[in-house]
Amino acid sequence: MDNIKEMKSKLSRLENYTFSDLCDIIGVLRSPEGCPWDREQDHESIRKNFIEETYEVIEAIDDSDTAHLSEELGDVMLQILLHAEMEKEKNNFDIYDVINGISKKLIRRHPHVFGKVSADTPDEVKKNWDAIKRKEKGQNNLKEELEGISRTLPSLMRAQKILKKAKKAGVDICRENDAFDSLDADGFADVLMRLCGAANDKGIDLEEIFDKKCTFEVQNSKNL
Repeated sequence: MDNIKEMKSKLSRLENYTFSDLCDIIGVLRSPEGCPWDREQDHESIRKNFIEETYEVIEAIDDSDTAHLSEELGDVMLQILLHAEMEKEKNNFDIYDVINGISKKLIRRHPHVFGKVSADTPDEVKKNWDAIKRKEKGQNNLKEELEGISRTLPSLMRAQKILKKAKKAGVDICRENDAFDSLDADGFADVLMRLCGAANDKGIDLEEIFDKKCTFEVQNSKNL
């Protein structure tokens, strides 16, 4: 308890803060002498906060607002540190384990920088990255690779990732439809808007049914 008091006093007097200081602040907030709200949170209770803060970072990027971007990146970092602190309290891992893990991953997946592999173009780098990733995750075929795409992505984004990976591997899950050949970006957006409107009229949740469709295609496609 005395250590927490000393840390509170020290942290409140600083003019400039380091990463280590920020970690200490999170520890104080989660301590019995800290903040009741922060202390009672768990992974599930702040799960949506992480999503919201991430979207706010994207908004700042889209607006080219560097001041806002700096602030929102700090909010995302807060979410990361809170989740890491929760696991530290359970003696599972801490933020420095997270840093160690991502550092090792970056070294492994950039053998053209830290090793002797040759990759002179972004396409070659991406090809090497994907190959190393498949090996690390034990993905031996296309189906396993597609199953590795996060199920929590927005369903439209997930569908495009699934279709792109499948087509790159020579598998076209979707049937060809000449009706779309003449559409440009605005045309596709208009089709999607019309589909959303029609789904609303029928009381259909497109996000939910499309997510189920993506999962079904991955699990049941004979082509995979």
